[in-house]
Amino acid sequence: MRQSRPKRLSASFVRTVKRPGRYGDGYGGHGLSLLVKPRAHGGMAKSWSQRLRINGKPCNIGLGPFPIVTLAEARDAALENARAVYQGRDPRERTAIPTFDKAAETVIEMRASTWRNPLTANIWRSSFKRLVSPKIGMKPINAITSADILSVLTPIWNNGRHETARRLRHRIGAVMRWSIGAGHRVDNPAGDAISQALPKNGTAPQRHRRALHHREVAGALARIRASDAGTATKLLLEFIILTTVRSGEARLANWSEVDLPAAVWTVPAERMKSGREHRVPLSTRALEVLAEAQQLTDGSGLLFPSPTGKAMGAMTTSKLLNRARIDASTHGFRTSFRSWCAENNESRELAEIALAHVVAGVEGAYMRSDLFERRRKLMQAWADYLSVPAAG
Repeated sequence: MRQSRPKRLSASFVRTVKRPGRYGDGYGGHGLSLLVKPRAHGGMAKSWSQRLRINGKPCNIGLGPFPIVTLAEARDAALENARAVYQGRDPRERTAIPTFDKAAETVIEMRASTWRNPLTANIWRSSFKRLVSPKIGMKPINAITSADILSVLTPIWNNGRHETARRLRHRIGAVMRWSIGAGHRVDNPAGDAISQALPKNGTAPQRHRRALHHREVAGALARIRASDAGTATKLLLEFIILTTVRSGEARLANWSEVDLPAAVWTVPAERMKSGREHRVPLSTRALEVLAEAQQLTDGSGLLFPSPTGKAMGAMTTSKLLNRARIDASTHGFRTSFRSWCAENNESRELAEIALAHVVAGVEGAYMRSDLFERRRKLMQAWADYLSVPAAG
């Protein structure tokens, strides 16, 4: 019995057809056809072909033999070719589709110059190598599905590492968005559907950084000064507390940023979380700390160099606090300062600018001053509040 020609191809027809000819995939098939020809030594050879109009000229593109290329794979390739023509590209000149690992490295290299922290690139590489590459690293970027992304994220999520899963999803999404722009995909499989698909096993309560009540900070400073930590580490932590800056802003501080006669330290924009230059008024005690730090100058230019001449590590001050048995994080002293401001009726915008926070909304839109002289008085009052005789 002769097989009838189907309006659209099916997997069973492709597998069983024995009559020579060209069998189109019907309306919506993007010009895809199955070519069936007799072999020289018997049997039938089957292969895929696609007819497209490229730059106004009709042409045929071979998509490979059946069964090495299945019907589903041939349709995917035909759709990709049709999309390339629609976007003004010639699918015959298509570059090779990268694997996830190669695409991820491309994205990291593209973004590296925009990241303020030079370690960010290594953090991305490490997370991909440990958590993503073992499962989908070698998979072509256009073949990765939401199910693949879930296979990566679900074990991390179920292990209670929700923030790690969120960050990893964001990084995977960045790779997928690049792939869309490069013409390798039309969708982001790490998009909003992923958050709906992850198990609903509760949201961990927000953890605030440990902070002392502002009345306890002066006592903590005395214990810091009396500790057996290195002089540079003790001075660094006291300087952070006095100036209410973030750890990295002080650890990487350079003498070229400090104007001692004017009692001002200018933190460059690239080291600020806000991306804006920040002027810090220096109290009399902060200037005394810098005078002590000058005795440690080693030629590196750093205010508080480590024994190796490099910047202090991110955990250096945390280790000092642990050894001194002070139940606070380095960042937590910013909270202590903010609470002190509130209890002393200091204006909210003054306190926020002192912490280098961006004032939001209409209020921020009209804020053109950094209130420097008012902040100078505020930071001197904070230093006076914390005044404890320095260890001799």
